[in-house]
Amino acid sequence: MNYLLIDTETANGLDEPLVYDYGGIIVNSKGEILEKFSFVISDIFYYRRDLMLTCYYSNKIPNYEKDLFNGKRRTATFAQIYNYTNYLLKKYNIKSVLAYNMRFDQRALNNTIQYITNGNKKYFFPYELDKKCIMCMAQDTICKQKTYKIFCLNNGYITKTGKLKSTAEIVYRYISFNNSFIEEHTGLADVLIENQIWQKVKRQHKKMRQHYWDKMV
Repeated sequence: MNYLLIDTETANGLDEPLVYDYGGIIVNSKGEILEKFSFVISDIFYYRRDLMLTCYYSNKIPNYEKDLFNGKRRTATFAQIYNYTNYLLKKYNIKSVLAYNMRFDQRALNNTIQYITNGNKKYFFPYELDKKCIMCMAQDTICKQKTYKIFCLNNGYITKTGKLKSTAEIVYRYISFNNSFIEEHTGLADVLIENQIWQKVKRQHKKMRQHYWDKMV
């Protein structure tokens, strides 16, 4: 079985996010990466520069521009990445798509396609596609380990409400034994570490939530 893993970077705040960076991989059940992709969305990055300045990581804009100039990144319209995604789903017979924070990434992609099409399209992914959340899986497995709790307490990785942090960056620091790791916060780079978290989660062989709407285990 093959899977699609995706990550988005967005502008326009958290309430109505618009995608400007879309990255992903196709990975099989053995954990082998079959294909990678990364696109800067021209509709937002170039034509809504006012919104780009609202990005949480707007300081990275010059890095994107440099990579685009040097040919390290590709641009595409949002319509093109929508068509490309559906092409990949058919090519690899994909039934499940995963993201580290699926609730956010799905909302961002839906919001962007509604924005681009003036509401003519409402959903980015096909309805029947299973949409799984790696963060939920990690919270129910890796983040419940005693050593993870000790790791977070020792390093101050605690939320304002007193819970252990479970961001991809912190979880990856734990599983990679690299406490100095800094998440790049670009689409494809983030997907690659999130895939490693997912592969680690699968090896736990424990009961876990698959979707953000599932009940806590």
